Amino acid sequence: MKVDQNLCVRCGGCVGVCPFDAIEATDGSVGPNERCTDCGICERVCPMGAIKVARKL
Repeated sequence: MKVDQNLCVRCGGCVGVCPFDAIEATDGSVGPNERCTDCGICERVCPMGAIKVARKL
């Protein structure tokens, strides 16, 4: 999971929806921690399209 910090408005929607508590908002930036499974829930709820999840084949 990658967050485009230029698009992110730090609304916190991704942090609140993550079932793994894998997204951290610190020092003005948002990003995944080691618990991220690339499930894609955060990508679907981001109103700005700032989150992209790598699709596994």
